[in-house]
Amino acid sequence: MKIAFIGDIVGRPGRKIIEQNLRKLKAKYELDFIIANGENASHGFGLTVKNANELFKIGVDLFTGGNHTFDKRKEIIGLLESQNVIRPANYPEGVPGVGYKIFDVAGEKLAVINLMGNFSMPTCDNPFNKATKIVQELEEENIKNIFIDFHAEATSEKRVMAMMFNGRVSGICGTHTHIGTDDLQIVNGTTYLTDIGLTGCRDNVIGMDSKVPIEKATTGLGGHFAVPNSCKSILQMLVMNIEDGKSVDAFKIKVLCDKSEEIITKVIVE
Repeated sequence: MKIAFIGDIVGRPGRKIIEQNLRKLKAKYELDFIIANGENASHGFGLTVKNANELFKIGVDLFTGGNHTFDKRKEIIGLLESQNVIRPANYPEGVPGVGYKIFDVAGEKLAVINLMGNFSMPTCDNPFNKATKIVQELEEENIKNIFIDFHAEATSEKRVMAMMFNGRVSGICGTHTHIGTDDLQIVNGTTYLTDIGLTGCRDNVIGMDSKVPIEKATTGLGGHFAVPNSCKSILQMLVMNIEDGKSVDAFKIKVLCDKSEEIITKVIVE
């Protein structure tokens, strides 16, 4: 099976560049299943029913989340209960929604797990212990194709996840920082990338207008981070070719709004 993962979609610019390119990319690379982190897709904070439905229609099959999952609480709870939308599995017990789902893809089972880091994040359970429990349950069900979206601030936490599950899951990709890293690799059949990076404005600060972040950095005074009305945008997507639970190939695609061709980053196989 060939699956794809799109990094944190930030507001209208992120949704727009997906609308302009996703169908073409799906056909060109023969993608069987498309996952997207959507916790910033609506105005930069949360995910609305309207925006989720728009992106489902374009070709997204599943949304993952993170620390902004519940920013639009009234709308997201309905999505978590009725649509292909998951939130980090290590949110405390009693939080609505589930943290992983299993799908039939290309005649096989695919499990997608969403987890959130500890450092600089809302209160949550230990992500490593939670991941261990879930992966073990999936292995007992003989589900080999497993992908993890690890939504974490600290790169060290993401590396720990990689070291724990190399050879046991098909792919691990980090989200949250909105800054793409240059360490795409396959180790023991597991694709790993510390952070896919945002899909949205690339000429500001983590997809947001730069005025307030600069003011906060220079004076300590905060304000509302807002998605710009116009900007240069980027779409960032990880593609994995999985056979019998193992990644056999992977590459990252970057699409810039002002360029005609995709930029491809090849994987390092170790």
